[in-house]
Order: sequence, then structure tokens, then C-alpha cells
Amino acid sequence: MSASPLTPLDYIAEGYWQDFLAERPIAGGIAYETELRACTLDDSLESLQRIDTLLSQVRRDMIKSGIWDETTLLVDERYRNFMVFLAFYAGRVSAQQWQSKPHWYGQFELRKRYPELTLITDDFYQHMAVGYDDSVVKERLFFALEPIGLRLFGHIDRQFDAVQGGQVESGLYQAVSLRLPTTLNKDVHSVSELTADKVTTNKATTHKAATHQITESIVPSADLNTHVGTIQLNAPLNKPEEVSIRAEYNQANVVPPESENPIKPELTKVSQPTVKPASPVKNTSTPEMFTQLLVELDEITVPQPTGDVQYQQARKVLDQFEQHIAKQNKPRRQVIFSDDHNTAKNKALLILQAAAEDGNTAAMLRLAMYELLGEGLTAGSDNQKKSGVDWVNQAASKNDSRAQRLLSKMYYQGVGVSQDIDSGRYWLEQAADNGHAEAANLVKQWQQAEMLLTTQKQEQHSTKRYQLLIGAIIAVALLIIVII
Repeated sequence: MSASPLTPLDYIAEGYWQDFLAERPIAGGIAYETELRACTLDDSLESLQRIDTLLSQVRRDMIKSGIWDETTLLVDERYRNFMVFLAFYAGRVSAQQWQSKPHWYGQFELRKRYPELTLITDDFYQHMAVGYDDSVVKERLFFALEPIGLRLFGHIDRQFDAVQGGQVESGLYQAVSLRLPTTLNKDVHSVSELTADKVTTNKATTHKAATHQITESIVPSADLNTHVGTIQLNAPLNKPEEVSIRAEYNQANVVPPESENPIKPELTKVSQPTVKPASPVKNTSTPEMFTQLLVELDEITVPQPTGDVQYQQARKVLDQFEQHIAKQNKPRRQVIFSDDHNTAKNKALLILQAAAEDGNTAAMLRLAMYELLGEGLTAGSDNQKKSGVDWVNQAASKNDSRAQRLLSKMYYQGVGVSQDIDSGRYWLEQAADNGHAEAANLVKQWQQAEMLLTTQKQEQHSTKRYQLLIGAIIAVALLIIVII
């Protein structure tokens, strides 16, 4: 097929890239240019992981600096250029995988080529999409700004809806990986193939040997695309080396420890546009506190001293079970898996436990979730809930804001612990102090409500005193009239 003609955005994308390579200033400026260069943009999938790490760090530093406001930042041309540049780059990497040439389409071209797409004119994330020389089908379009926006600004009250339906991927690595050519993974059917040489730990040699033993054969030979009892997993399952697992819930990318030098937020003075209403949260068969935990494990990055490789390997398996459960219109406990698949899940949980014992708080929380749901390694025993609570407490004691927020919910709702409003508020405030945006917002609202109640009580007290004073005056007046 002959190459498609260049579009206006193609020229802009190439101009951005050439200016970046030549270290020339991009028109309008670009935020975080120095940090971008440190990401080593070599057109590889791995470079997208480095970019996702940068985006997570930018998000954390904006929250800490009090300038984490999406609509405000989108007015800043330097921030917009930063996000557009990353989208252009993701299109380059994706095209490399397809061995094709990317073509960028603005909303005018998109509406003309794909009239069935519902595009919102003033939605920045629907501003452009990339296609390829060898295809004009809608499924091959990539709205690369969407995962960037979710990585920077997504949270419980700010959901992102994909233009083409489904859930927006949390980060460019996941988004591009999910769009790899099918020829790269068409013969892969196992849940995941975790080899011992990929598992690292700082424990003693005996601990390493135990980890090695459980990782040599974590996945059964059975294909999860086949029927399991009365159910079927429909999504293709691929090797983690080739593509991220297709999960309903947002998945965390492999993120190295946080840099010692935090990124200084770059913000110019801008106006405050109107905030759009947030999309509703989807209902699932999993309790909300745990669906939110899975989201936060991806969106809120907490540096881990060790065990991250183990955690990522285990969750690639577990996410596929979560994906399937989320698709079922029934409670979790009614979803049945074969013995082989349950064995694979238990082996993944063992690796998760090894990472948790190494001090990885993300692993602690994921493990706690399964224990509290009655699906963990201690399932069926009397200690399963206690084990789950212990893991959450241990992660919370390490100042993991995600654990502290989860623990506050557990106390408020009486899940795994006795209901205790005071303890719930304590852990909510701890999470807020450690940078948890939702917790900080709730604490602020709580304080405002208390101030309002205090003011009302003062006003009521003043009103009563005023009424008593008026009553006394009237009584004296009547007495005087009687005397006179």
C-alpha cells in the first residue's frame, strides 16, 4: 500500500522531534524538558516506562506543591506542549512496533475519516489521534493523550472515558503494549511465564532458593482462553515481556525508586477555566474499597526498597483473574476457576507474599485484599481476616498513603476490624498528611463541616440569649405597666 499523504500534525510532530534532538526551543516552550532528556528517548518500549515514571513523579510533586489542578495546567502552553510532545513520541514508538509510518489526525480529519466517532470539541485529550500507513480502520487509531492525562490527573472523582470505548490505560507503556501487532503474540496463551532469573530479593540465600522454587513453574499449561467450568476468559493473554496484560483495572508499570531530586513544578500564571463534571464510577462485583485500592496501586506511586520485580510478576497473573471476575455479572464467590488456575493463582500469591516480606508495601496491600476477601493463602482458616488487617497495618506504618486510606475505610465500615470512627479519622488524616489527594480533600471537607456546626451552635446560643433578654425586657415592661 502506498504511503498516505502527510497531515498538518505530521509536520508539527516531526518539527517537535527535530527541535528536541537539536536541543532547539520548541515554539511556546515545553515543561520538564531537562527531565525528558534524562529519560533517554530511544524509540523503545522501555523508554515509555521511563516516561511513565516521570509522569508519576510530576504528579506527586504537583500535589505536594499545591498546584495539581488539571484545568489550570491545560491553559499553560508549556504543559500542553509537554503532553503533546509525549503523545507524538508514543506514536513514534508504536509505529516502530508496527514497522510503519505514523500519521497524526486532528479533529477535522478524524471527523471526516471516522464519522462514527463521538468527539467533544473542547476535550483536550480528544484533540488528535495517530494512525498508520497500512490501515485506516478505527481500531488502529491511538488517542495518545488519554493515557497521559489519566497518569497525571486521574483519580476517584476524575475518571477518563476512552473515545473508542472501554477504559483508558494508565500510562503510555501499557497503552502502546496493548496495541502491539498480533504477530508478536499470536501463539502465546499462558497466563504468564515467570522465570527464576527475573526474581530478585535482598533476603538471605535460603530465601532466594525458596523464591526460585516457587517461580520455576508458576503457571499451569492450561490455557485461560479455554472454558473453565461454566465460564470463559475472552481476552488474549500474552507474555509479560511482549505486552502488558489486558486488565479491566488500571495496572501499574514497573517503576524504579523515586529520584532523590524531586522535580520542581513548572507553572506560569494562568486563569481558572470551568471544571467539567466527573464521570460516574463503574460498578463491579468487587467491593468498592478494593477496586479503588487497585486503581491507587497504579495511580499513586510509592517508592519501594525492594521486591518490585516480584510484585510486578505476581500481579501480571493476578490481574487476569481480576479482569475475568470484573466481566462476570455475579458476586466474586460465584466465579469458578479450575484447579490448575487456582494453583497458578496460589503460586502468584506466594511470590506476592515473598515481596511483602521483603518490605514491598504494594505487595502487602494486594495480599491483604485477597486475605480480606477470603481468597488469600490463608483462605478457609480463622486467621484470614487478621492476616489481611496485619498486612494493611504494616503497610500503613511504613507511611504508605494508600494503606492509610484503606485502613481508614476499614475502620469506618467495620471491615476486618471493629467499627471505630475515631480510628478511621486518624488514618484518614495520616493519609492526607502523606499526600493522598482524596484523603486531603475529605479532611478539608470534614474540617469545614465542623466549622459550620460550631458556627451554627454559636449562633443558636446567641439567639437563645437574645430571646431570653427580650423575654426579660418584656416581663419588666409588663411589671412596670402593672405597677403604674
